[in-house]
Amino acid sequence: MHMADALLSPAVGAAFWAGAAATIGYASKTLSKEIDDAKIPLMGVIGAFIFAAQMINFTIPGTGSSGHLGGGLMLAILLGPHAAFLVMASVLTVQALFFADGGLLALGCNIWNLGFYTCYIAYPMIYKPLAGAAGNPRRVFMAVLASSVIGLQLGALSVVLQTVMSGKSELPFASFALLMLPIHLAIGIVEGLVTAGVIHYVRAARPEILESAGFTAATSKSVRPGKILAVFAILAALTGGVFSWFASTHPDGLEWSINKITGNTELPEPEDGLQAQLKKMQEKSALLPDYGFKPAEGDAAENAETGHRTIVDIGASASGLLGATLVLVFSVLSGYIIRAVKKARARQPV
Repeated sequence: MHMADALLSPAVGAAFWAGAAATIGYASKTLSKEIDDAKIPLMGVIGAFIFAAQMINFTIPGTGSSGHLGGGLMLAILLGPHAAFLVMASVLTVQALFFADGGLLALGCNIWNLGFYTCYIAYPMIYKPLAGAAGNPRRVFMAVLASSVIGLQLGALSVVLQTVMSGKSELPFASFALLMLPIHLAIGIVEGLVTAGVIHYVRAARPEILESAGFTAATSKSVRPGKILAVFAILAALTGGVFSWFASTHPDGLEWSINKITGNTELPEPEDGLQAQLKKMQEKSALLPDYGFKPAEGDAAENAETGHRTIVDIGASASGLLGATLVLVFSVLSGYIIRAVKKARARQPV
């Protein structure tokens, strides 16, 4: 559901850049009052895993489309909404800058669509009330499933509204929504199942992590996430380094919806103006565009026909490992900066 710049007008892109930046400021300020040392490495390794997991597109049977894990709800449940939003912003920024996944003008929209709705609506307003304080496994499962679906539906609807506000007449509201919402319902169900499995594991291995995410029970001394850190680090390395070979090459839900209406998976890029300038900047910053080295012509045709990679993809491995490392560094660095701010405020005289 990563939007390209061609879907947006400069005014809409700038507006959501401002909204995303304001939310990052709010999340940072709020987190500075409650962050602890145990949460910072968790932000890094879970963010690295989410980056790698977003590379794994899974085929949606019978549609010719694919989807991938968003990860916003998982981050919110494990880290709390404010840390989760910052980590999601790090993931999407790394994707846009270094892998040309999502446009630079669209970065604010992508952060908003994939981060805001899951962290600040699906998690506190749906997941927490449904899951309850006792953490009954059945209630948690249903809460995760419902929250994943609703969070993704809100993000998909937001994409439609952003294109309409941008005046993209090629994508009329009714037609676009009737394609986007059902395909992302299927994606949301898969994401809910994956998220429920991860949360069940963490709850069994280190329940204090889930308690501390809401800043309601645990303290930094009670959270010992060593095993969880190792598990997520290994998962990130395996997912980005190996499992990424088997990602579906079918268009994702957004591209599929656009193709059903226009006959192409993307709208044409403007040849001048702000979008064109940002495109040139992105081409210079992208180390591995589209998560890999440019395939040979025969390989590209084979992949398009089969819908998945059939050989070891060194470019995908390099992208997965590099991207996961960059997200880990960015997330940990942001955590330490916020902690430093917290300590500086504590030293100030009252």
